[in-house]
Amino acid sequence: MDTKEKSDVFQKRIDNGEKIEPKDWMPERYRKQLIRMMSQHAHSEIVGMLPEGNWITRAPSLKRKMVLLAKVQDEAGHGLYLYSATETLGVKRKDLVEDYLYGKAKYSSIFNYPTLTYADICVIGWLVDGAAIVNQTMLAKSSYGPYARANLRICKEESFHKKQGYEMLAKMAGGTPEQQKMAQDAVNRWWWPTLMMFGPPDEESPNSAELITWAVKTKTNDELRQSFVDRTVMEARKIGVTLPDPDLKYNEETGHWEYGEIPWDEFWRVIKGDGPMNRERLKARRKAYEEGAWVREAAMEYARKKKYREGKAS
Repeated sequence: MDTKEKSDVFQKRIDNGEKIEPKDWMPERYRKQLIRMMSQHAHSEIVGMLPEGNWITRAPSLKRKMVLLAKVQDEAGHGLYLYSATETLGVKRKDLVEDYLYGKAKYSSIFNYPTLTYADICVIGWLVDGAAIVNQTMLAKSSYGPYARANLRICKEESFHKKQGYEMLAKMAGGTPEQQKMAQDAVNRWWWPTLMMFGPPDEESPNSAELITWAVKTKTNDELRQSFVDRTVMEARKIGVTLPDPDLKYNEETGHWEYGEIPWDEFWRVIKGDGPMNRERLKARRKAYEEGAWVREAAMEYARKKKYREGKAS
């Protein structure tokens, strides 16, 4: 078959709900879109360890330290699942990592904001991980098999992170006046950046239509954002925190909560590298990568010698 015929067969498989596997034929554009999307997802999981890792030694109790330590470890695992899935498309992990460390690739804008108090850790668990679950539940149905399976596993762990964050924030919101103030301040600062996590409005998103055609995504950015808002409003009310949006109101006709204008100028500024913590986050990751070079080299040498010994023995 020529390329046109192969593309038609490929699209028919997508339309029939089949999974595309690494050795299957796929359009080059599909492969490149997956590499871009999956690697950005992986980078986000790894960079996402930084704002929370900063609070491991300062969490208010041994229990909270253990919870946070386990969560950060989970995020590292998510990054590894996703890098492994992306490698099935014929790219090297080293190249993917260096692309984002040295400015050629992006990660989620949400991880360029500072964690000023412990309440931020609670709100990240509730809002940021809650938003991630909405997105990753969709991606667990992605047309590309390795990506779908990676997200299926990630969602199971992220659901615990969201529950932990919500439980911790509920305790703080029901605590002393100082704790209540701290909780509300964190919600105020993280609400709008969390809504930005889903990406730009559909009319400004350069990739959504193509990704939906190929069933890499099954919902648009705005649909995912709306789903998140609808479930989060009631959760906020239940624990007594206020979402910082005076325009938030329920629409009886649509059955959805309408929200105010998202500060998209801030979103684009952060995406372009001018957020509160962009430079610090990348500097920290580059430092860790460069200082850990000897570990990677030692591991590779050990693997090489082990393979040589096993080959000689056989």
